Amino acid sequence: MNDTTLAARCAAPRRRSGSLAALATLLLATAAIDRVPEARAQTAQTIARVKSAVVAVGTFQRTRSPQFRYLGTGFAVGDGSLVATNAHVLPEVLDAGSDPESLAILVPGPDAQRAQVRTVARAARDDRHDLALLRVAGPPLPALAVRDSASVGEGDQFLFTGFPIGGALGPYPVTHRAMISSITPIAIPPANAQQLDPKVVRRLQSGSYPVFQLDATAYPGNSGSPLFDAATGEVVGVINMAFVKGTKEAALAQPSGITYAIPSRHLLELLRATK
Repeated sequence: MNDTTLAARCAAPRRRSGSLAALATLLLATAAIDRVPEARAQTAQTIARVKSAVVAVGTFQRTRSPQFRYLGTGFAVGDGSLVATNAHVLPEVLDAGSDPESLAILVPGPDAQRAQVRTVARAARDDRHDLALLRVAGPPLPALAVRDSASVGEGDQFLFTGFPIGGALGPYPVTHRAMISSITPIAIPPANAQQLDPKVVRRLQSGSYPVFQLDATAYPGNSGSPLFDAATGEVVGVINMAFVKGTKEAALAQPSGITYAIPSRHLLELLRATK
């Protein structure tokens, strides 16, 4: 047997092995393509379920135009009689004149005319973690499950749904993609004292804690939006702020693409402490 024949015989198994590997890769790729419509359908179903639990948070005044004023986003939790949002969304003072202003939520309907305003009461507040719970009277809302955020890691992909730019887009919740780009302290000491503001000072005094930094674009009005798993709809965080370059107007014209969310473990603690 000459060297050429031996080499050919040795190459034959390698060619067969390579062909099998290529076939296996093709089959896996085909299976992945086949699963794309299924995954899209599941995500669409999750978004629809989350939207049914998401509400706008604001105030209501009968003689005002518009009667409902958007302040942020919230979502139903627990047995559906509680709405979670950010503490900073809630006004410190309400107008107590002849037409008293009341804290309220706007429950979206199939169209703007059928959106429903419902008054709410403050149930609990956690200023350190920028979280609040509102109690809704009457029929419960569809509630979202809240998952412990301990398993969340950098690179994980999630969605968040809320009311960006408040009432400018109407009572229609909007969903955005978000990736966990970093798990970072909520209050990073600035480079010099001139950059300190009262909120940062309070955070530094009360102690920092880790939050999710997201590769995502949020706008004024998204505060209080649920950050959730696209497969299950489980909430893992609450959107609470976006990094703003310059003025608040710049957040609309030139969004930074850097958003922060409070890990859901703090919301779970607040829920456990609320009766």
